[in-house]
Amino acid sequence: MKPFTFKQFEIQQSKDVFRVGTDGVLLGALADIESAFRVLEIGTGTGLISLMLAQRNQQAVFLGLDINADAAALTALNFDHAPFRGRMKNIHQDFKTFETKEKFDLIVSNPPYFEESGSEKDKIARQTVELNFMQLIGKSAQVLSEDGLLAIIIPVEAGDIFISIAQENKLFLNRKVNIKGIEGAKVKRLILEFSFTEKQLNESEFIIEKSPRVYSDQYLELTKEFHVFK
Repeated sequence: MKPFTFKQFEIQQSKDVFRVGTDGVLLGALADIESAFRVLEIGTGTGLISLMLAQRNQQAVFLGLDINADAAALTALNFDHAPFRGRMKNIHQDFKTFETKEKFDLIVSNPPYFEESGSEKDKIARQTVELNFMQLIGKSAQVLSEDGLLAIIIPVEAGDIFISIAQENKLFLNRKVNIKGIEGAKVKRLILEFSFTEKQLNESEFIIEKSPRVYSDQYLELTKEFHVFK
């Protein structure tokens, strides 16, 4: 499978691991990384999100976890060949049994969400077979620093339940980005950011395409430091 080339790094891809996708690009470009030093990514896949965040914050250090051995190996490969490799580490690890004394300033994830799927790759990466929302949020609350953020991207249909479970774990919604695939369409994805501090909600809208296969000015501006547009 062809690699995906960004301006400052390249992503090797594999048929056994979900390839670079818009959801990951959006979370990597929009998650609030400004004040973070220790960053944890849960379910790295190719390593895309952490690499984008590492480009945006030159001081932060990164730890990636993936339960899928193929994904963990691919992330390690992509981390090792990135200009930020000295700040990046990835391990083959189930988040549910992850043990650490460290607390993280930012935890990011593009979590599993598809209920049905045909392949083993799909079952692990896109269902709640290996990690459901309650486990993801509960464990994140344990390893998040006092002033830290949990940032995720999920389908809009899953938003209310995710927010409710987060509140049960004393994590409050601080920011919500409503993402539309195309101008005039319904919201299809949400980027949600949570912290232990209750704040006034910062809510915004993001449109990926202004017409079919034509990126919006908003998307082009957001990704101009990453994408190589031909």
